[in-house]
Amino acid sequence: MRALTRKLWRDLWQMRGPALAIMMVVAAGVAVFVASRSTLDSLELTRASCYDEYRFAHVFARVTRAPESIGRRAAELPGVVQVQTRVVTDVTLALDGVAEPLTGRLISIPERRGPMLNDLHLREGRYIEPGRDDEVLLSEAFAEKRRLRPGAEVEVVVNGRKRRLHVVGLALSPEYVYQISGSSPWPDDERFAVMWMGSEALRAALDMRGAFNDLTLTLSHGASEGDVIAALDRMLAPYGGLSAHGRDRQISDQFVSDEFRQLRSSGNIVPSLFLAVAAFLMNVVVSRVISTQRTQIATLKAFGYSNWAIGQHYLEMALVLVLAGAAVGVGVGLWLGGGMTQLYAAYYRFPALRLRITAGTAALGVVISVAAATIGVAFAVMRAARLPPAEAMRPEAPASYKPTLVERLGLGRLMSPAARMILRNVSRRPLRALLAASGVALAVAIVVVGRFTENAGQYMADLQFRLVQGEDAAVFFYQAVPRAAAAELASVPGVLRVEPLRAAPVTLRVGHREHRTAIVGLTAGSAGPAGHAPGPPAGAGGSAGPAGHAPRSTTPDALLHRTVDRHGAFVPIPDEGLVLGAYLARKLGVRPGDVVTVEVLEGRRPVREVPVAALIDDLVGASATMSLDALNRLLGEGDSISGAYLAVDRLGEEAVYEQLKRTPLVAGVSTTRAALESFDKIMGENLGRMRTMQLIFSSIIAFAVVYNKARIALAERSRELASLRVLGFTRAEVSLILLGELAVTTLAGIPLGMGLGYCFAWGLCQAYEDTEMFRFPLIIYPSTYAYAALVVLVSAAFSALVVRRRIDQLDLVSVLKTRD
Repeated sequence: MRALTRKLWRDLWQMRGPALAIMMVVAAGVAVFVASRSTLDSLELTRASCYDEYRFAHVFARVTRAPESIGRRAAELPGVVQVQTRVVTDVTLALDGVAEPLTGRLISIPERRGPMLNDLHLREGRYIEPGRDDEVLLSEAFAEKRRLRPGAEVEVVVNGRKRRLHVVGLALSPEYVYQISGSSPWPDDERFAVMWMGSEALRAALDMRGAFNDLTLTLSHGASEGDVIAALDRMLAPYGGLSAHGRDRQISDQFVSDEFRQLRSSGNIVPSLFLAVAAFLMNVVVSRVISTQRTQIATLKAFGYSNWAIGQHYLEMALVLVLAGAAVGVGVGLWLGGGMTQLYAAYYRFPALRLRITAGTAALGVVISVAAATIGVAFAVMRAARLPPAEAMRPEAPASYKPTLVERLGLGRLMSPAARMILRNVSRRPLRALLAASGVALAVAIVVVGRFTENAGQYMADLQFRLVQGEDAAVFFYQAVPRAAAAELASVPGVLRVEPLRAAPVTLRVGHREHRTAIVGLTAGSAGPAGHAPGPPAGAGGSAGPAGHAPRSTTPDALLHRTVDRHGAFVPIPDEGLVLGAYLARKLGVRPGDVVTVEVLEGRRPVREVPVAALIDDLVGASATMSLDALNRLLGEGDSISGAYLAVDRLGEEAVYEQLKRTPLVAGVSTTRAALESFDKIMGENLGRMRTMQLIFSSIIAFAVVYNKARIALAERSRELASLRVLGFTRAEVSLILLGELAVTTLAGIPLGMGLGYCFAWGLCQAYEDTEMFRFPLIIYPSTYAYAALVVLVSAAFSALVVRRRIDQLDLVSVLKTRD
């Protein structure tokens, strides 16, 4: 073994405490990186395999009613490989012993099982039997929540008639990996069921023999999706086509893709924080080793070792630490990645979970950590390599001491000797103090960023369910009906208030830009007094949210469903013109006063030029809103509605919902309370695991930073502290001098970390601004800052206790004999 190699291992053993702390930080950073990347790789592989194996369609289209011959014509379009026509309808669903309203979606499938688009994976039970009109397959997610098994029965209202259906199997579909109805931005497996029924039976129930209302198709490799969609839209327009779209607009895939983007962003930001801390610690430790080994460096050079050999020696020291930490991090990261993948699998219903653990992911994590360590020690290593032997034989020049600013102001006499020593030691090396505070700041920032997503979710729930959705229930009809239907709903005993709505599918165009969405017509309202923040209307549901964190609103109590921006400010609906969400406005490139071409995709399919009256900076979806009267004039079909928002008496809500289930026109009912419960449940199940990981990783950083700072300070000042002990200072007083410096840098790093955490949270928000499904608000509650400070202070206190034991164990005789 080379002499320098033996020296390397001796040095590492002597500095094993700081070295272990560095290895823990590197391991944590690499673990987060590998876990995020391996989870993302596994989920993307699982999705690709699922889509390929079960023939997930490339293009989707809805029509009002079209003959089967149109499906055969669609199959002849250039680039189309396979076409499948089907019938899809939403129904009200009832289960024995369940009073709350449930919604189901019936989808036709071939009577005899064979290859088909959006094929099903049968989890349990059997396929439907040909000729049976009362058998269905049920989505596994709903079945699990409601504890249903093959053999159970469900009651649905199809085309105004009650049907009792037998569940013969539980199934999964690539079309509903993320099971969401589309009428709500939140999934609700307990109240939304997907059911697959024999094609002939469902067509007969809907009086659609020889016709279809839904079409899916796959494309050949290299085919132009845009050209196929354009041709398909022209073909389906006479039959009420609602504009075809690709996978990127399919709601399940859209949610999954947005989640993947979030995982990719967080997988880059958090590891960078850890590796920045590791680089800082590496610089501090290696610089300290070099400063204490000046004589050894001079001796080595005198014996003929080159500058390159000296620099390589200290670089190898850093690489040993980082490679050891990275090896542990890769192992932990792979374990965490498997657990995170299983966690996601509980929400994304894939038939089979495929784990992808590539050598490239582990190697990339190691390379990044090595690069961070090299950057961290580069300056110190170059300083060691360039150190002249003659200069290295002399001790370093003593630090320059001078009165601090506080002392020059005459305030020094108010301070104790120990306090003045602490202040002088911090001020004489401001760069080192700043770096130590920066390390603490990174630990605080990690906790702030981790809890920011929780804060943002709580705020979004409070905004959505308290201010926007003031209604108890939303009722949707199968088709547009006269406005008189709202009066019929109001006559139901227990209904306190009804506000009608009209939703119309449209394509909005501005020049070459276009976006398919739905314009929602609401009852126009006016703003109330500024600063008024009401709760839900009397009898209406909603959540008050965390105390003291409710968004402000100037909405009058009269409205149930309100247009509210991300800050809780009410945006009144004008009598004319569109109110566009900020996301949609950015996509179309419009501002208030600009004109948008509105192409209606139902009924007479009118095309109108509509001015943009206002923009609303909302958080969910790509919203387009008009007054109900203005939308009806645009549609040109009289005073019609497609649904209504209800305020319901809590004492009579079961009777109301039972009445709505029996109403033939009602296609579905969703309740605000149910949506809130679903949201809270999803948040609650995830937060426990995330909080634990955040606590562990942030504690590692805080402990490592403070512990290394304390150990280096103790090594540098052990002679000084021993001298103070000889002069009569007690152990507590000596500890106070050393640990007081740590307290100063820790307390200085906490507010810096809060600001840094805020900046990183802002970066995450910007990454989400271009996602249609939802955007994160930049909301960080005071409790988050307090929690982050507490975590870091506790970790710092623990590391201080470890160092305090070493101070108490100082051997005064041997320390005082040590040569400077």
